[in-house]
Amino acid sequence: MMRIEEGFQTILHSLVDVIDIGIHIIDRNGLTVIYNKKMAEIEGMDSKDVLGEKIHDIFKFKEETESTLVRALHSGHATENSKQTYFNSLGQEISTINNTYPIFDTRQNIIGAIEVAKDITNLERIIKDNILNKGDTKYTFDSILGVSANFLEVIEKSKRSTRTSSTILIVGETGTGKELFAQSIHNGSSRSKHPFISQNCAALPDSLIEGILFGTKKGAFTGSVERPGLFEQAEGGTILLDEINSLNPNLQAKLLRALQERKIRRVGDTKDKNIDVRVIATINEDPIDAISNGHLRKDLYYRLSVVSLFIPPLRERKEDIPLLAQSFIDKFNALFELDIEGISEEAYELFYDYEWHGNVRELEHIIEGAMNLLEPGDKHIKISHLPTLFKKKANREEEEMETKAPSPPSHQGTLPLDDYMAHTEKFYLEKVLKEHNQNISQAAKALNISRQSLQYRLKKYQAKNPLT
Repeated sequence: MMRIEEGFQTILHSLVDVIDIGIHIIDRNGLTVIYNKKMAEIEGMDSKDVLGEKIHDIFKFKEETESTLVRALHSGHATENSKQTYFNSLGQEISTINNTYPIFDTRQNIIGAIEVAKDITNLERIIKDNILNKGDTKYTFDSILGVSANFLEVIEKSKRSTRTSSTILIVGETGTGKELFAQSIHNGSSRSKHPFISQNCAALPDSLIEGILFGTKKGAFTGSVERPGLFEQAEGGTILLDEINSLNPNLQAKLLRALQERKIRRVGDTKDKNIDVRVIATINEDPIDAISNGHLRKDLYYRLSVVSLFIPPLRERKEDIPLLAQSFIDKFNALFELDIEGISEEAYELFYDYEWHGNVRELEHIIEGAMNLLEPGDKHIKISHLPTLFKKKANREEEEMETKAPSPPSHQGTLPLDDYMAHTEKFYLEKVLKEHNQNISQAAKALNISRQSLQYRLKKYQAKNPLT
């Protein structure tokens, strides 16, 4: 074992324990002599279980040579920026980027090895979780349920888009089923035998997402390895960029270049790589508003929206509620081993009056919650089974909806028809805007008029209102 004077050893241990990077040192016999707190944190181990032990008695590798520390001890050669994946004594997978060096005495004899490690376990897990192969794309157009005219129109438009490789922008509120449409388009296209990869752009910090999308070149930065990005991994298939409006403007510019030139460049590389990938992007706000707010570059919007799909919120297709609700009942019947037949008329009335700000996803959660509250022998979901918070919100919305248009102010004689119509129209426009959270584009769509027409009418009533 390496001989370290007791006083110096105490100082050394204190020093390495405050360093925010993993340190592991072994002696010439392969026994651990220094193992700092950060390394114990990275590997999920207690230092007492590692100190004085051989690496291969604690950690599991596919082959002996896969331990970079043991390799440095036996070969006498250093390795830098080397990725290593192994398992701790609990069977948990660990991934690190290591710089490993042999330790020599004054006569150049190897007396041990030191490893400096950076944890990339979470990054590896994120990448794996975001890669979906053909078997994981479970949704097809048969999975999409709806009978309302505006929803069927979107389905038909989506089916037509499977014939080409044009970029697609799917616009819809959270919970409307944007990924369901993206997977269905992929599975209905000629790319269905190739990968489908999904990445939520809001789920990762800017410092990571560029490398994940476009890949990294070994040595580009400390700890970087040669890694293909999601675009390369999706070659021949489809990549879904969810919540594209969360991507920072610089990355949006790089994405625009990739779409236009069909080439990507890894972080730290000087060479471009050709790609054959269909890009589908989703956005959970009105694109015009996103551009105005600086969330989306205008040039990227034009490039992505070759095909634009606007998925209506559930409140605009309430005739689909029975079909959707029954599908969720069937799903949870199988999962919970129940035999629920349906929903009572009173509960359905509450469903129809509710605005469903969480859309189809909220409906699914409400059904699941209700089925957890059923008693033995119950065959239908009743109002009493619905979550308390939902009933409170529904009743509050019902009270608001019961508020009727105020009567025009009294005038002597008969009110001119134009003035009465203007008053009524103003009230209705304000009501629809409120229902759509003051979103001009969504309100205009619900009113079946253009955005410009709605803005003109609002300005007109603000400038001159004969009845207020």
